[in-house]
Amino acid sequence: MKELRIGIVGLGWVAGAHVETFKSVRGARVTAVCSRTKHDPRDLEKKYGTTLKVYTDYAAMLRDPEIDVIDICTPHPLHPEQAIAAAAAGKHLILEKPIALRYEDAVAVRRAIRKAGVQACVCFEWRFCAQARMIRSLIAQGLLGDLHYGEVDYFHAIGPDVGQFSWNVKKEWGGSSLLTAGCHALDALLGFMGEPVEEVTSYGTRSKNEKFAPYEYSTSAVTILKFRNGKIGKVASVIDCPQPYLFHVHLVGSEGTVLDNRLFSNKLDGMDRTQWGTIPTPQDDSDDVREHPYLGQFQAFVEAVNQKRPMPLTDFDTAFESHRAVFAADLSAARGKPVSLAELA
Repeated sequence: MKELRIGIVGLGWVAGAHVETFKSVRGARVTAVCSRTKHDPRDLEKKYGTTLKVYTDYAAMLRDPEIDVIDICTPHPLHPEQAIAAAAAGKHLILEKPIALRYEDAVAVRRAIRKAGVQACVCFEWRFCAQARMIRSLIAQGLLGDLHYGEVDYFHAIGPDVGQFSWNVKKEWGGSSLLTAGCHALDALLGFMGEPVEEVTSYGTRSKNEKFAPYEYSTSAVTILKFRNGKIGKVASVIDCPQPYLFHVHLVGSEGTVLDNRLFSNKLDGMDRTQWGTIPTPQDDSDDVREHPYLGQFQAFVEAVNQKRPMPLTDFDTAFESHRAVFAADLSAARGKPVSLAELA
């Protein structure tokens, strides 16, 4: 396997988690970073435990022939321009969500990636966590039968004590509750339901708690989704909640139901019909990016690049469809009526 050399742009909290993760990824290592702030390479080596080439000029970083992959960990509005430039430079891409804050910018990124013929991974890493893998296994083995209803909800208080709060509150930087965070839940739902979305209806509101007052957009959103084959679903994205972090999953099929870490299935002979069974897998209950399941995702990406095939679960085209549903949901909330996905062709 060819060793891929990774260059990370942006040196915040998420970038640190990426650097640490790549230390355990076979066939890849982080060799360079780019930041608008000047950093002494010796300080970064002491902080991250690895030797890094340091850039302050992104264009110069892209010209480096010893970098194979650009890993974009900058604030949201910078993603499209940086991704398009990286693709044009022939670099493969790891792109933190969201792809963009405007649909037309997401389309431009897709166009650039296709034109360049590079691989791209979008960080919807929840699909690689143990809980998600277990649920997909239950579905694949038929323990839920045919799914007809699903809900996946994201509850995370992104207040003043969270590092991104200062810029996340601005609409031109955070975008919306779904774009800045809840897109993880919507992406997870689409992955479980396995059908294209036809139409969405979304509503937004916000907390009266003063610490969330700086937000320039609705901090709580609920979206109803109608899928092509008649399935329906719901996603709540609540970033102003006074509670611990919660990623909630409820899937209902013809033969069984999953409720977070609980299971009921008619397919399990001898199961007590009056009780839930506990699924023996850890739940995703942490908002700390250092605990996110990047390892499985990055390993899958490296192997896909080397084998010249699309990566599973979080390839660009799959992530783009989740973003398309997000953009449709935000459009629905703004208009106050349903939006067909056909409108965002």
